[in-house]
Amino acid sequence: MLRRIIAARVELMKFGSVGAIAYIANLGLFNLLVHFPISPLDDRPVTGSLLAGFVSILVAYFGNRFWTWKDRPRRAMSREIALFFIINGIGILISAAVLYISRYILGFQSALADNIAANVIGIGLGTIFRFWSYRVWVFPKA
Repeated sequence: MLRRIIAARVELMKFGSVGAIAYIANLGLFNLLVHFPISPLDDRPVTGSLLAGFVSILVAYFGNRFWTWKDRPRRAMSREIALFFIINGIGILISAAVLYISRYILGFQSALADNIAANVIGIGLGTIFRFWSYRVWVFPKA
């Protein structure tokens, strides 16, 4: 397993860079929608998380397709995009589920708790799922 990780280090660094940019987009938009003064979704943080996640999917697709895995063969573009969005949709649902549990089951109501749940724990779990899924299904080796 360690050999696989070492062999994938360039991909991991590129994936991490794209992910960092998508993460910043997600984090910024989530907080603008939910926790900024006069936020339109201040009473609906899960909806804000889902919307911010969708925007970050767009950022991540273009970064990963045209930089991280630009050398991978292109299959049918519609198949690749559909798989990418399905996998990312699952990742967004993971993040939203963690936020839902934190806010509505555990009762944590602060901006800090929302950000830790959605943007640290949720995105962390979703990122592990995404990296594995991208390599296997979306941008497979020839």
